[in-house]
Amino acid sequence: MAQWTSAVGAAQLARLLTSQQERPAGPGTRRPPAYRALADGIRLLVLEGRVPVAARLPAERELAMALSVSRTTVAAAYEALRSEGFLESRRGAGSWTAVPAGNPLPARGLEPLPPEALGSMIDLGCAALPAPEPWLTRAVQGALEELPPYAHTHGDYPAGLPALRAMLAERYTARGIPTMPEQIMVTTGAMGAIDAICHLFAGRGERIAVESPSYANILQLMREAGARLVPVAMAEGLAGWDMDRWRQVLRDAAPRIAYVVADFHNPTGALADDDQRRRLVDSARSAGTVLIADETMSELWLDEDLDGDAMPRPVCAFDPAGSTVITVGSASKAFWAGMRIGWVRAAPDVIRSLVAARAYADLGTPVLEQLAVNWLFSTGGWEQAVEVRRGQARENRDALVAAARRELPGWEFEVPRGGLTLWVRTGGLSGSRLAEAGERVGVRVPSGPRFGVDGAFEGFVRLPFTVGGAVAEEAAVRLAAAARLVESGASGAGETPRTFVA
Repeated sequence: MAQWTSAVGAAQLARLLTSQQERPAGPGTRRPPAYRALADGIRLLVLEGRVPVAARLPAERELAMALSVSRTTVAAAYEALRSEGFLESRRGAGSWTAVPAGNPLPARGLEPLPPEALGSMIDLGCAALPAPEPWLTRAVQGALEELPPYAHTHGDYPAGLPALRAMLAERYTARGIPTMPEQIMVTTGAMGAIDAICHLFAGRGERIAVESPSYANILQLMREAGARLVPVAMAEGLAGWDMDRWRQVLRDAAPRIAYVVADFHNPTGALADDDQRRRLVDSARSAGTVLIADETMSELWLDEDLDGDAMPRPVCAFDPAGSTVITVGSASKAFWAGMRIGWVRAAPDVIRSLVAARAYADLGTPVLEQLAVNWLFSTGGWEQAVEVRRGQARENRDALVAAARRELPGWEFEVPRGGLTLWVRTGGLSGSRLAEAGERVGVRVPSGPRFGVDGAFEGFVRLPFTVGGAVAEEAAVRLAAAARLVESGASGAGETPRTFVA
């Protein structure tokens, strides 16, 4: 199968460059020559993921006409990009975007540090909160009371405990999507669910369309499965999904799978509206693409005027039979990361295939944890615990936003209405260098390229709502100190860091 290469038309690139110019320039900024401004604009679009790496750019004459500039200006801009490693060209084949080999690589992982290893470090690497008590303890106690009958069995339930499957089906039905237990499989967390789906539908070398940016751990899971990721740029800010881009990619690239987080997207926090969800499902259906809808954040609305009734309909509401949309849910984000219970909702034949494949994977999900989640659902403890979780996340979000605005006034972000993460543009500083410098001053933060494909988003970091109060204030102070190190050229050991925009 030939590698699919996206193409950026002259009119599309002109629109992207125009929207970029609408951002306010810093005080005292000099206007660069026209070719330099064009080269910097294209480079920034690549680094922010709004133009994919390996995308074919329009011919010089076409772009010159679209921008109303001379062809000489475009030729000089392309030559500058080639010299800097952001453009590759071949005579007769055109030019396509690239990232230079020396571009900073994603710094650090997202794995949480063990509590005993933290010391004075503020860990913003993992978007997870402590367990909401007393509901965790009560759920485990309730599970222990329900355990004896199961202890007399073999304990292997590849599809999940019947009681939990029925409970999850009832919950979908109550949300307006009629669901049978046969449409549910319980998994070991959402990661286990997505891993199983990818192995079933996408063999090595298959294309998977992903939002750009997207959840870093899922991107890595797909890479290790041998998938070829096809990035689809998100719209600017919290506008979310560019449906014209999605329709084009699904039509032209024909990916086997597409993965989306429509509910408080990780990392941007964007929330897709009903129309975006409907159009995405329609486009996937037309292309013959299986759409994975990750709704692990769906219950984490934080704004007071946005409750369950005001939320958009689930993605699967536009494909209730589950023939196109496979929904993934989890207890890990809304309740506790240590509760490794996830689930899949799909057509019964898909569920049967997923269950059959478990014989060669993990066989099943721990019984005691399934009983604990079922206890939460059946007693109303889930709703109470998630309400506590929303309160924690809301307070942390507001504290982090206030501290970041005070200590880092040059950084840009929009405040999401839910979820657990803030996606921050770092005023032209390298996110990878900030991550390195952050560990020197006692704050651990993941850099933007972790959430992109092929080196995009170097000018971003993700800040989760995991700390609040004085800790959030101190985290912002330490991030400001890290920024000063990067600006002074003292962030790396034995090398000089750089800002990535002119």
